[in-house]
Amino acid sequence: MILVTGTKRSGTSMWMQILMAAGFTSFGSAFPANWGQSIKEANSQGFFESRLREGIYYRTNPHPETGQFLFPHATRRHLVKVFIPGLVRSDYAYLDHVVASIRPWRDYCSSLERLCSIEDAFMEKTGGQDAVEKARAKRSPFPPEIEWWFENYELIRDLATRRYPFQLIAHGRLLAEPRGTIEKVLSFLEDGQTPLNVEAALAVVEPKLSGRSPSNYQSEYLNPQDIDVFDAVYASIHGDGRLSAELINALNETQNRLAKRFTLDWREQSSETRKTG
Repeated sequence: MILVTGTKRSGTSMWMQILMAAGFTSFGSAFPANWGQSIKEANSQGFFESRLREGIYYRTNPHPETGQFLFPHATRRHLVKVFIPGLVRSDYAYLDHVVASIRPWRDYCSSLERLCSIEDAFMEKTGGQDAVEKARAKRSPFPPEIEWWFENYELIRDLATRRYPFQLIAHGRLLAEPRGTIEKVLSFLEDGQTPLNVEAALAVVEPKLSGRSPSNYQSEYLNPQDIDVFDAVYASIHGDGRLSAELINALNETQNRLAKRFTLDWREQSSETRKTG
């Protein structure tokens, strides 16, 4: 399969639209369930998600309701959106090509908070405060900047460990250089048999998106050292796409430090302890 991956709000929906416009067949629908009413405002062109966003593995394949099984050889040119935790748990046989998108952590945090506020407003309107609390209970227990870090660390580790074919694209690079970025990815996916429409793919990228100002999100949970590493990881991917040995060491040290602090019982700690560590 061709997997489009990243954190939520990282540009994965745009990449699904780009690659579908180029000519690929996809799994998933623009607005699953009631998303066309609940959170369409957060992504008016669609999300293009399916059950497989949780991974292509024994819980999702065969389909738990229909029993339909997706065979690796029959789905090599099919496009599917799979978030990073799902990518990590996906069976290797399905990882024919991976297109991964990463967004600056501040932009991610601001965008995720906006999505959550849209969902909360819909839930309160249709189901009251109980519905809001149920929706919130399904979200990550960690602050958005920590969720961004943990998932992207897992992405980088999985790319380095399992070594399947991949392209790791900074979202800012796509917006700044859409033609070159899209042509690079389509060349990566080219099989010599399926004609791909570069111009149709390029038309998906809205010019107004490139003019957005960077988020000024301020974290209560990161120290200056953490912020430097967060920024350096994204800057390296936006640049030449390579992580230096020094940065990899800093990345691993940061992961060890944050993993010790943000345990699964983190929410049970006092507010002051959570902020200061």
